[in-house]
Amino acid sequence: MNAKELLDHLVAFPSVVGTPNGEIVGWVRGYLESNGATVTVLPGPEGDRANLFATIGPKDARGYILSGHMDVVSASEPTWTSDPFRLRAVGDRLFGRGASDMKGFLAAALAGLPAMAKMQLSRPIHFAFSYDEEAGCRGVPHMLQRIENLCAPPLGAIIGEPSSMVAIRGHKGKAAARIEIHGTTGHSSRPDKGLNAIHAMTAVMDATLKTVDALRNSALDPNFEPPYSTLQIGTITGGRSVNIIPDLCTLELEARAVPGVSPAVLLEPIKTTAEALENEGFRTAWEISSTYPALSLDADAPLARLLEELTGAPTLAAVSYGTEAGLYQAAGIDAIICGPGDISRAHRADEFIRLDELAACEQMILRLAKTLRH
Repeated sequence: MNAKELLDHLVAFPSVVGTPNGEIVGWVRGYLESNGATVTVLPGPEGDRANLFATIGPKDARGYILSGHMDVVSASEPTWTSDPFRLRAVGDRLFGRGASDMKGFLAAALAGLPAMAKMQLSRPIHFAFSYDEEAGCRGVPHMLQRIENLCAPPLGAIIGEPSSMVAIRGHKGKAAARIEIHGTTGHSSRPDKGLNAIHAMTAVMDATLKTVDALRNSALDPNFEPPYSTLQIGTITGGRSVNIIPDLCTLELEARAVPGVSPAVLLEPIKTTAEALENEGFRTAWEISSTYPALSLDADAPLARLLEELTGAPTLAAVSYGTEAGLYQAAGIDAIICGPGDISRAHRADEFIRLDELAACEQMILRLAKTLRH
């Protein structure tokens, strides 16, 4: 099958983040094994989702990882003009959920596999396909914990997020948290008899805004827009009626940190403020819902130079969105982002990828394989 045909199969699996992915894992496994790859399915702790790791070439030699995620965001946008889980071709554009983010990369990598199998590689190429990346990179850490048993120490990992086939060396790290404040309900005519959870949450919001202001003058990295770490409240919910004292308020926020700054540390003043409310009789709960580190690869790193050779273009220092690349780097594996499609098309109705983008990615991967032949 060519890349378009493979993408047609992949898009047809509604592998929405947070849902079972056994069907797409099973199909990809069958395709890989039918083309000579050694495949390991790695179930996650959820029990109904799995990562997949496969190798073509000698397992005991050091090679490169092609990394991508099998999950997609939901396709609930009402403005889709066709079935999001059925690939639709219009001219050179292929429409479908995940076409750019990032089943297009998976399709291009799989399309190159038959040719790789005939190359007598002296170093391997690995396929590392993860789950629940869209929920804050929750799946790939379980695979990275087992990487030393799956292959020799990799020379590098190419994370195929949509980058218009420009190799990218950096992104911010992220940590997201959920805060619950539990008070005491009652009639609004007697606020002195209750504990208003929404009122209490204003202290958390005030601490957040003070941190937001401070970050504008903190560690700066001109490679990013904005060039400083950021913090924002994304959702807040609470209350049942205007005449009832609200006994629950929930807030979600996230920090995005430049390399060298821990996003989780940026959240600590907020957590401290929330926990202090317990001294006033409130009960609080704090949960880190997702986290991943920043990526920062030197411009003269061997992997960066290799991608310049493979793509024929200079690397880009950084992008605003996050990926699994920082987790690979934290695990001791050099990582870089490079994949087909455009991030601006992701997470929106009528997501698409172009045929020439698929072809360019497949050719890049085959050029990589040719550098690894005997």
